[in-house]
Amino acid sequence: MIKKLIGAVALMLTCTAPYAAEGGFPLDRAPNQVNDLASLQNGAKLFVNYCLNCHSAQSMRYNKLQEIGLTDKQILDNLLFTGEKVGDLMKVAMTPADAKKWFGTMPPDLSVIARAKSVNAGPSGADYIYTYLRTFYRDTSTKTGWNNLVFPSVGMPHALWERQGPRELTRVSYHKTEGSDGKEGWEKTTTLYDAQGFSSTKTESTTAAPGRSEKPEARFKALNPAQSTAYDRDVADLTAFMAWMAEPVQRFRIQLGVGVLIFLGLFLVVAWRLNAAYWKHVR
Repeated sequence: MIKKLIGAVALMLTCTAPYAAEGGFPLDRAPNQVNDLASLQNGAKLFVNYCLNCHSAQSMRYNKLQEIGLTDKQILDNLLFTGEKVGDLMKVAMTPADAKKWFGTMPPDLSVIARAKSVNAGPSGADYIYTYLRTFYRDTSTKTGWNNLVFPSVGMPHALWERQGPRELTRVSYHKTEGSDGKEGWEKTTTLYDAQGFSSTKTESTTAAPGRSEKPEARFKALNPAQSTAYDRDVADLTAFMAWMAEPVQRFRIQLGVGVLIFLGLFLVVAWRLNAAYWKHVR
């Protein structure tokens, strides 16, 4: 029974660790910048300017940003634009009725999205957000003109596209085929999405097996590499802020945990010496 349980746990970890995306796309590891105040402040600015137009964060108040080094004046001057107060919740001006008309549904609240997208014993929610925001591509076949590798057919357009700059995407997939002589082969399909989202597909047969696996491959080509690199840094900052927002006490929790472990270590030494002193005459 124990062996079966161990085997089931191992299988679960194997299946969930590499992937946490709706489409099964492998997630990149997000840079750990949750303790970098400059990164969190830039992430807060990006969140308010680009995300808070449609998504709310109603579990967070603006004055909570004091914990990442911002003063009330900085929050008021740089992050509040429509008459909100520093103590207000981070709500969105869009009404549910407007959201229903424009998007078909109300965009989700992002207060704890980084925790909601975490996978037990697998990628974190920060990994999900970091990869998701970096895998948008133009696709004229969708209603919004955008698609995403992590979340295929996503209803959200790429809000940060101007910061990222134009890119091309090449997707390669392999399929097994069987010839008239009964021999197995491979069919390689290559689809190119240009910077405007128009696609072209090329299919060719080959007897050679895929180099790494049968899983689809995706490669981006930035037409402005410097702009794309700067965008990746911005996404890392935005991801760090959303991870912090989902659990603002995590830095204190980690510090407290380290202190508790140190205390228990010292107490273990004291208890060990007391035990030795107590039993030395008995022995």
